[in-house]
Amino acid sequence: MVSDNKTLDKVYTADNHKDLMEAYGDWAENYDADTVEAFGYVAPEITARALERVVPVTSARILDAGCGTGQVAEALRSKGYGDLHALDYSSDMLKVAEEKKVYRSLKQADLSKPLDIEDDAYDAVVCVGTLTYGHVDAAAFDELIRVTRPDGHICFTIREGAYEDYGYRDRMIALERADAWELVSMEDADYLRNENVGCKLCTYKVTAGGSPAVPA
Repeated sequence: MVSDNKTLDKVYTADNHKDLMEAYGDWAENYDADTVEAFGYVAPEITARALERVVPVTSARILDAGCGTGQVAEALRSKGYGDLHALDYSSDMLKVAEEKKVYRSLKQADLSKPLDIEDDAYDAVVCVGTLTYGHVDAAAFDELIRVTRPDGHICFTIREGAYEDYGYRDRMIALERADAWELVSMEDADYLRNENVGCKLCTYKVTAGGSPAVPA
């Protein structure tokens, strides 16, 4: 059964993490059918292609931050990547992702808070469908940089409309000016193709200095 657009409204209008997790819990079972079949959610595939351009070594250790049901991992698996690790705040979404057996490890964590992950733990990070209305704020960039090794890459999407309104643009520029990362590419891309919704598709390379103390 495919949900209607009220499902999206419930997710994007959640006022707090509790409401957001309840919304995703209700949606988890139908999430793949809704997003891919009904809404034309192409962000996982285009992000996997973006990562492939900068991380050709398929043995790279990759964190899928905000993994949802594992759609990005499925796209990466199809391209030969195998050392994939999942992180999401929703236990219901993680349960669906675990059933797909596309990750070596899964971790429940809130990207809005410091992560219990060592510095420089991953060769690359992908973050798809998470940097958007009412989900994870721009401070998450600092943690994604911290857990990525120097010269590693971070590929992510930001839903259109949220890029400037939710502070992502300003934080990205501040981190670039502080030499925490450098921009490799940024392009306008499809996000929910059937809904005519786009996104910013971004790729950054983490610098040798990593994430310094940059005022938020």
